Amino acid sequence: MGLFVNQNENRTELQQRIDAELRAKAAKRQKVDSDLDGSNAIDGTNYLKGTKQTTGLDWAWLIIAIAVAILFGTFIYLVNKA
Repeated sequence: MGLFVNQNENRTELQQRIDAELRAKAAKRQKVDSDLDGSNAIDGTNYLKGTKQTTGLDWAWLIIAIAVAILFGTFIYLVNKA
């Protein structure tokens, strides 16, 4: 254990510089990650910026999706029947 402590005290200038650069990169990455997940936002809704609410026509999209599924199913049924 004493040998390990001595090795830390005898670090070269290159090792110290690499250590400082890695610590700076880690701090920068942590700041970017915290900005992305919205943890620094006051109300925690930072990820909702630039989005819009669903309009009153969401029921129409549901009906269209169901109709497409029925048409696809009918097509598959007719192809297999022939």
